Amino acid sequence: MKEEKYKLLSEQIKALTEGETDGIAVMANVCAAIHETMGFFWTGFYRVKNDELVLGPFQGPVACMHIGFGRGVCGTAWAQRKSIVVPDVELFPGHIACSSQSRSEIVVPVCSADGEVKAVLDIDSKDLNTFDDTDRRYLEAICRDTFTHLNF
Repeated sequence: MKEEKYKLLSEQIKALTEGETDGIAVMANVCAAIHETMGFFWTGFYRVKNDELVLGPFQGPVACMHIGFGRGVCGTAWAQRKSIVVPDVELFPGHIACSSQSRSEIVVPVCSADGEVKAVLDIDSKDLNTFDDTDRRYLEAICRDTFTHLNF
C-alpha cells in the first residue's frame, strides 16, 4: 500500500512540477503533495542559506526557522550529505524538538546537479517507527528527479 501511494505520488509530482523553474514554487507543491498523500504530521523544506538551514515551504504546525550545520537531524543530514531515518527522535543525539508531538523523522538532502546540498526535505510523524527504506528510496528519487535541474 505504501509503495503504491509513493508510485502515484511520484507521477503526480512529476506532472505538477514539469517545466517549472522556480525552486520555491516547486518546494511548495512538492511538500503539499507529499503531506496530503501520505498524511504526515509535518512536511517541509529547509534551504541552505548563509551557512545555515532556513525554513522554506512546509505543511503542518509552526516550525524552527534556523538550524545550524550539523545540528539536529536536518543539520546532520546536510553535513553527512545523506538521508537519515530516525525511528525515535528522543534517541537521536542533539535532536531539535520543534514540536513535542514529533516522534519519528526522515530527512533527505536536496542536491544540485553538481552534488551540492541546496536544501533538505524534512518529514515528521506523530508515531514511532513511521519511516523505513521504502520512504527513503522514494523520497530520495523525488528529490533527485524534481530538484537536480533547478537553480535555487
